[in-house]
Amino acid sequence: MSSPKSRFKVVSLTDAAADRVREIIGQADKPIAGLRVGVKNGGCAGMSYTMEFADAVGPHDEVVEDKGVRVLIDPKAILFLLGTQMDFQVSKLSSGFVFNNPNQTSACGCGESVAIEPASAELMG
Repeated sequence: MSSPKSRFKVVSLTDAAADRVREIIGQADKPIAGLRVGVKNGGCAGMSYTMEFADAVGPHDEVVEDKGVRVLIDPKAILFLLGTQMDFQVSKLSSGFVFNNPNQTSACGCGESVAIEPASAELMG
């Protein structure tokens, strides 16, 4: 019987997001184990996404390999991020990572804070 980790990807990346992450990692002055993605409480809508480069994989991290990029998901964030696609968008005024999350129910006007409902645990099984 296969483990649940082999049946789903919590997060996927667009080509643009993968290219940008690889570019940033290539410029780092120390080894990078992956991009850690999570959520935290805060902001006007209740939660915000977090991203940081990790120098090691945590013992409970969900590891997702997509398009040559290793994404480490904080275990507390898995149900909030299940099915999310990470993109990198460039416009005339800004550029940055964007999370297309089916669990997101609303966002604030500044775009930095979101309301997210956890996905059903049944989706993981």
